[in-house]
Amino acid sequence: MVIRRVLAPRIDFGALRRELGLPDSFPAAAQREADEAADAPPPAVADRTNIPFVTVDPAASRDLDQAMHLSARPGGYRVRYAIADVAAHVRPGGPLEEETWRRGQTVYLPDGNVPLHPHALSEGAASLLPDVDRAAVLWTIDLDTDGATVAVGLERALVRSRAKLDYSGVQVAADAGRLPEPIALLPEIGALLTARGLRRGAVNLPLPEQDVEPDGDGWRLVLRGPGPMEDHNAQISLLTGMAAADIMLAGRIGLLRTMPAPKPEAVARLRAAAAPLGVHWPDGVRVGEVLAGLDASQPRAAAFVDQAAELMRGAAYTAFDGELPEQPEHGGVAAAYAHVTAPLRRLADRYATEVCLALHEGREVPEWARTALPRLPEVMASTDRTAGTATRGAIELAEAVLLEHRVGETFSAAVLDVDAPPNSQSKPGRVPGGTVALDDPPVRARCTGELPLGERVTVRLVTADPVGRKILFERA
Repeated sequence: MVIRRVLAPRIDFGALRRELGLPDSFPAAAQREADEAADAPPPAVADRTNIPFVTVDPAASRDLDQAMHLSARPGGYRVRYAIADVAAHVRPGGPLEEETWRRGQTVYLPDGNVPLHPHALSEGAASLLPDVDRAAVLWTIDLDTDGATVAVGLERALVRSRAKLDYSGVQVAADAGRLPEPIALLPEIGALLTARGLRRGAVNLPLPEQDVEPDGDGWRLVLRGPGPMEDHNAQISLLTGMAAADIMLAGRIGLLRTMPAPKPEAVARLRAAAAPLGVHWPDGVRVGEVLAGLDASQPRAAAFVDQAAELMRGAAYTAFDGELPEQPEHGGVAAAYAHVTAPLRRLADRYATEVCLALHEGREVPEWARTALPRLPEVMASTDRTAGTATRGAIELAEAVLLEHRVGETFSAAVLDVDAPPNSQSKPGRVPGGTVALDDPPVRARCTGELPLGERVTVRLVTADPVGRKILFERA
């Protein structure tokens, strides 16, 4: 669901690419390997092209990692989730694998992505595009009527997607009661999985997402909140990631996505902030359940959600082989969880998937996958930082360009966060302030002055610097 969008003039993202050292092409040997792999015939694996899979992604996406088919079965549901089999195209020890380790993950920028794999694979032969046969790793997960997992199957397979669907179109179809058959049960299954997650203590932050999108000769700055169908779709990926984690923990080898559970003192601080922000938090209700009931487009609820983000710290990749991790769970999922559903875009998923396949089939984990596990956490942490900096930098640049000629103007804004009170360690001459979110244009930035958390204030723009990608407001 799009909340707001504002047109911005021409923007050059080249400086950001150069600042981050992002590559503009693949080495010749890596590109040649990808081209040869793209031209190779599909592997001889189980033929599942009779299953009418569909993909659900952003409309402009062509790097399609997942395809889905949902059905009823006696006593519950069957989730079939086909994931692009990248390992079928990338030779261990070859120049393409070496280059993917340098990149770590796809970095998305408004003027084009910097892909983990050459487009011949990521948007071609390995992508689960419609109406073509593709190599996939097929997860078959059976659920009971309450959404609990009762059986998991895993195999390499040949699949064929029937349609490339997008989030907005799927939401419209769902609202009209006309979802296509392969995902007709997605609202029902997604709601069951969400409810189970909330009961076990899962935490999902309903934060609107900022994006910079092309619009003719210019760009538009977009603020959108996830629609219900996007949330339901995410639950299928979470379900698969939890199944993968269970397989790896049982086999005592793998790569988990971990995060400490929220600390009791942090939850207590958040609870203390609830009443002043008008958020009702009954006794016995978990954090995730409180957040799930909020409308983050409202200023006080948005401020509470922003405060809740402090609970979600310390995410990491945790590799293990033999000895189980001391802390195997992901605090936001409230369960053990692994990344296996986006191998076109994340390096780690390829190796975690290979471990799961070997364990499920009762064979030894391939040495190329086993030896990669302890090296992956550092590579993924580094490239996570690069990808995050690229995303934030693109938005900050678009915001600064958009506001460059409006210095001195005043705007209505919601106060999302305020600085901690000064103490003996505070710097002399400290200027109070916090973070505000404008309604129009949809900008979030630093603001100086005494700010009332969760309230609306009038702010004046004092700095909008595209070169430094810096915006600063003061309370008017």
